[in-house]
Amino acid sequence: MPSLPFVTVDVFTDKRFGGNPLAVVMGGQALDSATLQAIAAEFNLSETTFVLPPADPANTARVRIFNRTAEMAFAGHPMVGTAFVLACQKPDLAKATFEILAGSVHLTINRGPSGLPVDVTITTPQPLSVGEIIAVEVIARVLRLFPDDVVVSTHPPIVVSNGNPYVVAELTSEAITRCSPDPEAFRSALAAHPQLGTRFSVHVYCKRMRTLRARMFAPLAGTREDPATGSANTPLACLLLSLEPNSANASFVIHQGVEMGRPSLLHVEARRSSNGIIATLRGSCVKVMEGFISV
Repeated sequence: MPSLPFVTVDVFTDKRFGGNPLAVVMGGQALDSATLQAIAAEFNLSETTFVLPPADPANTARVRIFNRTAEMAFAGHPMVGTAFVLACQKPDLAKATFEILAGSVHLTINRGPSGLPVDVTITTPQPLSVGEIIAVEVIARVLRLFPDDVVVSTHPPIVVSNGNPYVVAELTSEAITRCSPDPEAFRSALAAHPQLGTRFSVHVYCKRMRTLRARMFAPLAGTREDPATGSANTPLACLLLSLEPNSANASFVIHQGVEMGRPSLLHVEARRSSNGIIATLRGSCVKVMEGFISV
């Protein structure tokens, strides 16, 4: 029976058993999508990546990203973690380009004096896109909150994306600790917004200047709560910059996973470009396990 090597890493942390776990599987191009999905479900992490030969030999790899139930066009912590794993295997790897469903992701690996990778910075594959406004009452229902817990002075709850759409809402600092996702309310919300496809994922935050505290809930994708969500925090940063018309860029420090006991630290910079508002995302990783999975 053939087998594929894998490595797991904790992403957006410098301490083992913090951050967001990721499984990185090397190979799998001979396997069909159903088998790749089954492997991701077996790992039972928020995401699993498969590192495949690139379609364009000028690029580093083609990377397929799966959550517990479906393939994803873009996700932040899988990009950071996969680059970290490859950088550990390739001492001369300083820059990389990944081919993903949402486009191309460019990455930079920062190494310490020992030559080992310290952190990874990625650029979002798409500029900010802004979708529909979601009613405050919907946010309150899906997270078992009160409508007054949702802050609308900066922006209303709204769909944003850099390649993967999320409903983003600001909460009071007290309410963010009380979030409790209601799966049935999530199903009702998705039924009322079918244009969002198969996912109704809600990313909430509170802020103090440029420091944010965030939580992300996606129970319909098998993730009741995510410890760190790069692909939600990048459009959030881009959205906040879009509301500052006189600013060319804005940098944010984002804490996530605190309530889960898996504290995560993300550094996001949004900036205006000729193609729209894009973002870079930076984070550290820690290697946890390695082995082989039979297929």
